[in-house]
Amino acid sequence: MAGGHVARVRALYKRLLRLHRRLPGDLRGLGDRYVKDEFRKSKAAGASETARFMEEWQAYADVLQIQIKEREITQTVRYGANLTTNELQKFNEDQIGQLYELMQEATKPDYQLITENDLHRKK
Repeated sequence: MAGGHVARVRALYKRLLRLHRRLPGDLRGLGDRYVKDEFRKSKAAGASETARFMEEWQAYADVLQIQIKEREITQTVRYGANLTTNELQKFNEDQIGQLYELMQEATKPDYQLITENDLHRKK
């Protein structure tokens, strides 16, 4: 069973990074860093936390795939989704802090976002 779980986690992780390749560069860098960090943190999670983690990231991947396809067809789209009060109440304090930091980073003007490629070019 553990091998099957690891394969599902790895497949979802790879799907997310493949979807991010189709995002504008600044969003791709931000998304990739966030996914890598969150998946790394989740390694120590318990079974119930892991199940919710997988459900939420799967839902994100599904929504992102729809938004990317919409952008390819219409050439305009707004990425992301609004959270309801009920959804926000399910977050703990740390998650609210992370969400706020992510919102701040995602709403910066393009020139302020630093991508991983930018960091490598400066060296």
